[in-house]
Amino acid sequence: MKRLETISAIALLATIVLTTGCNNSFENPYRRPAPEPSNPKPSATTQAGKITRPIVVIETSMGRITAELWSDSAPITVKNFLAYTDAQHFDGLIFHRVMKGFMIQGGGFDPAMNERATRPEIKNEASADKKNDRGTLAMARTPVIDSATSQFYINLVNNHRLNHRDSTFDGFGYCAFGKVIEGMDVVDKIGSVKVGFIAGHENVPITPVLIRTIRRKK
Repeated sequence: MKRLETISAIALLATIVLTTGCNNSFENPYRRPAPEPSNPKPSATTQAGKITRPIVVIETSMGRITAELWSDSAPITVKNFLAYTDAQHFDGLIFHRVMKGFMIQGGGFDPAMNERATRPEIKNEASADKKNDRGTLAMARTPVIDSATSQFYINLVNNHRLNHRDSTFDGFGYCAFGKVIEGMDVVDKIGSVKVGFIAGHENVPITPVLIRTIRRKK
């Protein structure tokens, strides 16, 4: 099965959309990961009592985006994102879903709209204190709450309807795990590109917007 992990404009009406197709990249798109520790230790390092959050640099075909990751408040999510980063999973993929005035989404498909195989799904760490505000990075997922893998999005505006409200199916929301600290102008440029219906998917940039690399900032 092939899936497009989504956060949809219809989510503004508290509805989530799942798009499916055929692909052999996944034996089971709803396979469950091994349980995480109930009280995972934050992965942020500490220097003289001050938390140091990891920073990543996203090199795109339209410019550079630098983001700080919230390893203290979303440790499972950040660990997962950095595992993909260190494995160079994102290199050569695209921002495959762009919705002006909403968000830009990437981390799953190459320019030919082939889906790249992923690690198991992770626990959804969405909470009321991690909001989907403008410039934040968050995890895309299917309607299954704990189904995020590699696909992420960057909010172009404050998307309050994507925030965690409660633990119900409709209210759980999407986990924000970092924020752009440099290059929001690049994010806005990507968010304004012309899009169309390509390879069975809507809102795909007509000219591919490449994720050349994502690397930890040293």
